[in-house]
Amino acid sequence: MSGLKFRWSLTLDKWDKAHLEVAKTYAKLSSARRMKVGCVIVKDNRIISIGYNGMPSGWDNNCEDEIKSGNTGYGRKLKTKKEVLHAEANAITKVAKSTESAEGAILYSTCAPCIDCAKLIHQAGIERVVYDHGYKSDEGLTFLEQCGIVLETTEDADPFDLPWKRSLIP
Repeated sequence: MSGLKFRWSLTLDKWDKAHLEVAKTYAKLSSARRMKVGCVIVKDNRIISIGYNGMPSGWDNNCEDEIKSGNTGYGRKLKTKKEVLHAEANAITKVAKSTESAEGAILYSTCAPCIDCAKLIHQAGIERVVYDHGYKSDEGLTFLEQCGIVLETTEDADPFDLPWKRSLIP
C-alpha cells in the first residue's frame, strides 16, 4: 500500500474487535465462493446496518462463473459476476432505505473497500473505516484518506494475504 498514511492499529478497543467479528460472521452468509466479505455500520456503538457481498435481491445466488485458467485447460478459475454487490454497498443501501443516517458512523469490513465503495462511504458521511485485510487495489483507501476519513486495520492484517488469489479450482 504505497504512500498511504493509514495506521495499522495496535489499539483497536474491545468494541472495534467485537464489531469486526460481527462483520466476519456476516461474511459467512455470502454465497460467493471466491471471496466472502462482511460489513457492519455502527453509530453511537449501535449496529445500524449489515451487509455481505452477493447478488441483488431476487436474483440467483450464484456469484461467480467458472472460466478456464492457463493454457493447459486443466485449471478452472472463478470470475466474479459484474452484478455482484459488495458488502459495503449492501450495508449503505440498507441504511438509505431505513430511518437511520450513516453520518458520523464507523464502517467495519472484512476487506478494504474498492474505489466504488469508497465513494459511497464518503457520500454516506461515514467518518472511520476499520478493515481486516487489503483489497487488490489501494485506490479506495487512497480516496478515503484524501477525504479525511480515518482508516485503521487490524494488527494481524497481512496486506499480501489476498483471498482472491486463492480462487483456483482444482
